[in-house]
Amino acid sequence: MGKGRLEAFFDAVVAVAITIMVLELKPPHGAEPAELLGALPIFLSYILSFIYIGIYWVNHHHFYYLVHKISGGMLWANLHLLFWLSLIPFTTGWMGENHFAMWPVVVYALNLLACAIAYTIMSFVAVGVHGAGSDVAKAVGRDKKGKISLVIYLLSLPLAFINPMLSCACFVAVALIWFIPDRRIERVMGAGV
Repeated sequence: MGKGRLEAFFDAVVAVAITIMVLELKPPHGAEPAELLGALPIFLSYILSFIYIGIYWVNHHHFYYLVHKISGGMLWANLHLLFWLSLIPFTTGWMGENHFAMWPVVVYALNLLACAIAYTIMSFVAVGVHGAGSDVAKAVGRDKKGKISLVIYLLSLPLAFINPMLSCACFVAVALIWFIPDRRIERVMGAGV
């Protein structure tokens, strides 16, 4: 199978996840601007999750630019990532509706951690398929950003029990790390993607 179908399926799931999240945004019942303040936690959690899904979409696109062979393992690794990404609308809604309370933030942190682990697995499976000397392997490299992200997500879990907003600060920190597309792939290619 060519990588086009895998990429198209990924794009479709991402589009559905974003659509589900935006459909959960309900306008306030009142007509006064002050009514919007009650919806602020929901809107902020939506923004954070939209950025996260966007980051995964951009990096997946960049990564699969270098992929030339698709194996069964890569298909399953991609589905594993999509499973965790597809839960983001649920964890986002729970966190926003409960104004960043401890347990919803813990579950959101676990969801983001699972996404990061799944992306790491997907990368390593692709390296295994393409070989240690491949462009894919060169692009993954030591994956400093990925390892730092995993550490920050792990740190966000105990912080959620101390103060959920500290955990949310961890989420924002990881998003800032990844907001600029991963340059490792562009360096391997020798030019911008």
